[in-house]
Amino acid sequence: MKKIAHILLIMLILVTVTVPVSASGYSRTLQFRHRGDDVRKPQQTLNQKGYYNYNIDGIYGVITERAVINFQIDHHIRIDGIAGPETQRTLHGNSTPSRGGTINRNYTDGDLYWLARIIQAEAGGESYQGKVAVGNVILNRVNSKEFPNTIYNVIFEYYGSIPQFSPVADGTIYNTPSQESINAAKEAINGVRPVGNSTYFFNPSKAAGTWIVKNKTYVSRIGGHVFYQ
Repeated sequence: MKKIAHILLIMLILVTVTVPVSASGYSRTLQFRHRGDDVRKPQQTLNQKGYYNYNIDGIYGVITERAVINFQIDHHIRIDGIAGPETQRTLHGNSTPSRGGTINRNYTDGDLYWLARIIQAEAGGESYQGKVAVGNVILNRVNSKEFPNTIYNVIFEYYGSIPQFSPVADGTIYNTPSQESINAAKEAINGVRPVGNSTYFFNPSKAAGTWIVKNKTYVSRIGGHVFYQ
């Protein structure tokens, strides 16, 4: 009987023990495509703070990620769209945001991050100069009357039902950019222009670019990409 009672006591302890969390008070790093009840907590807090106005559904989708990025921008913490230890500590604390964080004139930390994302998605395997060149093209579009006037809207522009940039269609636009891509984005924002006034680029080994070749002027080739204006 004593042996049975001892076994039952051990089982009771195992059933009632709580799952340990990290010293920082969070269970895991949350990011795009994650699901679960632990995603609901940051969604609720973001909603209370005015960053997230959508269903609290426990799904870490594009809207949740965008809300996290905006929160990170306002609180001057690492901007990666990921709810890691620093973001969760700040989110569930009582810190007050301070607006600002411009990189160069009209560009914000958020602009920098989205520019780094499209550079990573389009030119992750290219040279550093090739990465800066892609950023150069995006910024030329922002400054052109023929395209939207923000980095985010340039990246997510559609012609009919077709996105201008394939990473938007295949989802790689949401991948985390490398430090090199972030540095390349900074250089482009700070005025480095390796492809001048180019507003188009493509990889001839992957696409014919027929319309661009017929209607635009060739500027240069850097790595796998050709650039036109």
